[in-house]
Amino acid sequence: MLLKALASETRRKMLKHLAEEETHITGLARALGISVPVAAKHVKLLEEAGLVERTRFGRSHVLRLRPERIPSDAICMDLDFLTRSHKVEIPRGSNVLDVLRMVSGVEIQQVGNKEFITSVDGEKGYYIYEVDGSLPDKPMDEYRIEKDTVIRLKKLVPISRKEMEVRLKD
Repeated sequence: MLLKALASETRRKMLKHLAEEETHITGLARALGISVPVAAKHVKLLEEAGLVERTRFGRSHVLRLRPERIPSDAICMDLDFLTRSHKVEIPRGSNVLDVLRMVSGVEIQQVGNKEFITSVDGEKGYYIYEVDGSLPDKPMDEYRIEKDTVIRLKKLVPISRKEMEVRLKD
């Protein structure tokens, strides 16, 4: 059901819009330039896949993205269309932490003498950062930005690759 829900470009656009803000079906239809009945059919598939939740307020139905419902085994799928983009201006030589402190929704926590990303938009977990598509070999506070660049935060999703059963010798 998940693959079917994500197969449509219209539904992916809906998810992208809902990643930015909760809205009602009419607002979603207007934002995508489609009719309300067509939007409702697409929303129904997204609801069946568990990616969208509907809350009723009288006759209004407000939709909300449920990113936590994307299963970890869907990690091989390209879900970057859900990424929220921000534009930030900083002085040359600033570090990645300086950038992250300027973006709302990024929670940074100090552990010992290091700082780590612990939550993005309320979604707790372990995060890494990429700069222009590459994983830097420096901590966020040491990586200096010297040119226009794109920084991406990626959540680490625990996927088992190996399991070892350990038995002690007598």
